[in-house]
Amino acid sequence: MEQSALDPAVVDIDNADRLSDLNADYDHLQGKLDRSGVSVEAVRRRLSGFELAIPTWGVGTGGTRFARFPQPGEPRHIFDKIEDCGVIRKLSVVTPRVSPHFPWDCVEDYAALREYAAAFGLGFDAVNSNTFQNQPDQVESYKFGSLSHTSPAVRAQAIAHNMDCIGYGKALGSRALTVWVGDGSNFPGQTDFMRSFDRYLDSMKAIYDGLPDDWRVFIEHKMFEPAFYSTVIQDWGSNILAAQTLGDKAKCLVDLGHHAPNTNIEMIVARLHHFGKLGGFHFNDSKYGDDDLDSGSIDPFRLFLVFNELVEAEGREGSAFSAAYMMDQSHNVTDPIESLMNSAEAIVGAYARALLVDRDALHHHQQENDVLMAHNCLKTAFETDVRPLVAMMRYEAGGAIDPIAAYRRSGYRAAVAARRPATGQSGSGIV
Repeated sequence: MEQSALDPAVVDIDNADRLSDLNADYDHLQGKLDRSGVSVEAVRRRLSGFELAIPTWGVGTGGTRFARFPQPGEPRHIFDKIEDCGVIRKLSVVTPRVSPHFPWDCVEDYAALREYAAAFGLGFDAVNSNTFQNQPDQVESYKFGSLSHTSPAVRAQAIAHNMDCIGYGKALGSRALTVWVGDGSNFPGQTDFMRSFDRYLDSMKAIYDGLPDDWRVFIEHKMFEPAFYSTVIQDWGSNILAAQTLGDKAKCLVDLGHHAPNTNIEMIVARLHHFGKLGGFHFNDSKYGDDDLDSGSIDPFRLFLVFNELVEAEGREGSAFSAAYMMDQSHNVTDPIESLMNSAEAIVGAYARALLVDRDALHHHQQENDVLMAHNCLKTAFETDVRPLVAMMRYEAGGAIDPIAAYRRSGYRAAVAARRPATGQSGSGIV
């Protein structure tokens, strides 16, 4: 019997209040799409198979270099995080897996943790290693890098931690490791670019060789922060070079916030897919840099264009196409549960709109160099209000028609605040 921290009756009551309006809105959308020759049922079938992972650190309150403002009922440890993620899964439906981060989420009994998560209907996605922070019990410091450090002892420590993460992931049922390093430099001349990249590749080769046969390793690039002059894996070029050097199990991870302003991320998606190195996404949004804002909150059209390329990839490869999707956001001023549900709505909506694109017409206009009509193929799909379609899919799968409304109606935040004493510290690991 699946556990839930929410009273199912609350969700049922809230859905009952909204079902009549949803049916009317859905019928209107279905009629509009029928006239356009789009099969609503075909789109719903595709949507029903979509899965999005929740990062365990995402349910905690984020912060900046200046301050962090804790909220009531923050998760104190991984079990609280699982409980919060279970609420998101129950209401949003499309988030059946969580992505843990170590050592933040270390426990003594990983079999028990896996069983606890399963009770909330949750499995485990990629595991994440942390060699960008010093931990209380570690011997060597990561102040000047980890996998690319000049010291063999520091590199060995970072490699060993990643190997531990693989072991934790195997116990949890994961089949992927995500590696992001903050290695880089703040001053010209601080680092030898070629030697540091060579040391990184040597370290990653040791980790790669320790992967189980059915695992993948996702390499994540980031343009800046914490290093502001150079970063070892700075962009998708460095990323794909590393992945190609390591082998077939190494894939590139694209974080939507880890790019210079105005970068054509959707074209990067197409390039990585073309060379078989597109591993997955960390979804968020940005205005200035790596802001980690809620997905779709700043540039929903770009999110749609990314999914347009993903649907193109699906069309070429069919069931062979496999990409891991996860939200990676920092919630500094909102309830993290609400932000994650809002983002899940935006991400699924972008996917739904991309599925509405008339591919045959788009390809015809592209072939004929009919610029305006090719562009309008995308704009027509993007401007379609797919919220009734997404809500109906969610409702029929046992979720909430309006996840945030049902969540607020449940009083969950106040309830967990009463039984999770405030500590002033971040149980998510982030600062």
